[in-house]
Amino acid sequence: MTLLSKFLSFFPTLTLSLATVSLAYGIWEHSLWSVLLCLFFLYGFPILSYRIHHSVYPLENGISYLQGSDYSPWWGSHQFQLIYIAFPALETLLRLVPGVFSAWLRLWGATIGKQVYWTPALEIADRGLLTIGDGVVFGHRVGLYSHIIKPRRDNLMLYLKPITIGDGSFIGAGSYIGPGAMITVGSYLEAGSEIYPNSTVNSAEEHSAEEKTHGLAD
Repeated sequence: MTLLSKFLSFFPTLTLSLATVSLAYGIWEHSLWSVLLCLFFLYGFPILSYRIHHSVYPLENGISYLQGSDYSPWWGSHQFQLIYIAFPALETLLRLVPGVFSAWLRLWGATIGKQVYWTPALEIADRGLLTIGDGVVFGHRVGLYSHIIKPRRDNLMLYLKPITIGDGSFIGAGSYIGPGAMITVGSYLEAGSEIYPNSTVNSAEEHSAEEKTHGLAD
């Protein structure tokens, strides 16, 4: 682990400390500005840091390694997002207001379409590595993971690739989608589906055929 990696591993602690101090001071002094500063540290500071980091150390798709003398840009980007993984309620609040969470993901660099429905219990590992089409519906406890890590000899191998979900797709509850997965337009994933890395799912035609078959049977 490089010196920069070690330094950035303290970013979540720094963010929480700054937010806590700002909130405590705002309550003690009845200062609205301090409360707003707390919100900035919780939501604005991580994004700003991520964007600056990304401009210097852009993420590279494919295979890389986390241990060694080379710095891993993914490691830094992960630290900026770790607070939302550890405290999912911070993003759950954003999903309660239509359109806010989609705008939030766009700030991280994701491509998000219109009228996307996000359920409150959703886990996203890499916010900037998503392309979501219009009218996509996410079920309860869906996981979107644009990276995987595996032991490889004396190192840790990282595989990184964006997830793409086409317009009008339905992602069933409890589904897990891996890096590089492509869900084509109008696809339907049943609850508990597991989409492996670099898989392409085109269930729209199959689902349509099943509906026609059931219609004839009725």
